[in-house]
Amino acid sequence: MYSNKEFWEKRFGEEGKVWGEDPSKSAPQALELFRRYGVKSILVPGSGYGRNTSLFSSSGFDVTGVEISRTACDIARQFDPATKAYQGSVLDMSPVPGTYDAIYCYNVLHLFGENDRRLFLRECLDKLGEPGLAFFTVFSEEESSFGQGKEVESNTYESRPGRPTHYFTEEDLREHFRDFEIIETGIIHEPEDHGEQPHTHILRYVFAKNQDNKDATRGVPADGM
Repeated sequence: MYSNKEFWEKRFGEEGKVWGEDPSKSAPQALELFRRYGVKSILVPGSGYGRNTSLFSSSGFDVTGVEISRTACDIARQFDPATKAYQGSVLDMSPVPGTYDAIYCYNVLHLFGENDRRLFLRECLDKLGEPGLAFFTVFSEEESSFGQGKEVESNTYESRPGRPTHYFTEEDLREHFRDFEIIETGIIHEPEDHGEQPHTHILRYVFAKNQDNKDATRGVPADGM
C-alpha cells in the first residue's frame, strides 16, 4: 500500500500537512534514546512532509528522509529545510548515499504486505552503520479497526478498499525484527485529529540494533550530543 505513489500524491496534494505540524508522541521518545547512545545521523523512511524529521533536525541531528510522494517532499523542503529529502520508495533505498547511525520509522511498516515488509527491513539493515539503532512504530492488534474489512493476509485487513493494514502482536513484531537485537518494545497511545472524528491509535514500538554491531550499545551509553 505505501508503495502506491498515486494514493499518497493525491492525499498530500489535497490535504497538505495531513497530521498537523507537531511531531508524533514517539519522536521525542526516540530522540532521547538516540541522544543516549550518541547518535549523530538519522534516516527516516516514509518521512512525509517533515513533521517528525523537523524535531530531529532542529535538535542538531543530521537527518535524511525518504518519501515516495514528490508533493510531500516539496512540502518538507519548505517546512524542514535542514533535512535532506529524497523522493523514492523505501523498498529500494540504494539511491540514498551512505549509512546512518539510526533509523526512525513512524507508522510505515504496517502499510505493506508480508513480502514487502521483509524487503523493507532488509533495506533498513543495509542502511545502518554504527551504533546501528532502529526505532519503529506500527499499528497493534488493539486498534479499533483491527478485524474490519477483508482479511488479505494473516492479521492484515482492508478496512478501506485498496488500503490494507497489518496489525502487529508483540510476538509478530519480535519475529519481524529477528535479524535485529531488540532492546525494548512497548505501547504508545497516539491521539490524532485530521479532519475526521478525533481518535487515538494504539501503536507498538520496537527499539532495536543491528546485530552486526554487537558491542555498539553495551556499557554506559554516550552522553547527549
